[in-house]
Amino acid sequence: MGILSGNPKDEPLHYGEVFSIWEASMMAKGSISCYEAFMYHAGDKELKKLIQDFLDQARLEVKECDELLTDNGISPSPMLAERPAAELEDIPPGARFTDPEIAAKLAADNALGLVSCSKTMGLSIREDVGALFAKYHVTKTALGLRVLRMNKEKGWLVPPPLVAKQPE
Repeated sequence: MGILSGNPKDEPLHYGEVFSIWEASMMAKGSISCYEAFMYHAGDKELKKLIQDFLDQARLEVKECDELLTDNGISPSPMLAERPAAELEDIPPGARFTDPEIAAKLAADNALGLVSCSKTMGLSIREDVGALFAKYHVTKTALGLRVLRMNKEKGWLVPPPLVAKQPE
């Protein structure tokens, strides 16, 4: 088959793969910082559990992407500083994110993550990179379904204009 026919981990990364992996790591690090803040703002127990699952996924992505970059001689983006702990009651109401705002942001972030994973899967020529982002895509699909159901069940979903009359 040619020069790219052995173990995928022995193949070089191309520039698109490097940037996509680096970008995914950087975005996950930003998500960790944001979701940690959301944990302090959230009041709903189910929402807190969902935020924790988003945090766990982001931490996994940072770990795996940074390992992949480092193994290929690329320096990963730096981690952001940890946030100091806060109590919900200490956050002034005007400065507090509401549970519906947090859930909407999780859904939007997740949708962007799905597109990013699809892009990386499509541009990858290393099977291990494509498979890694396929794994992330599956997890994000499940998280997206959970946040959608939560938004619907709690009445937090703000739908776009709906088609009231179906064409005949």
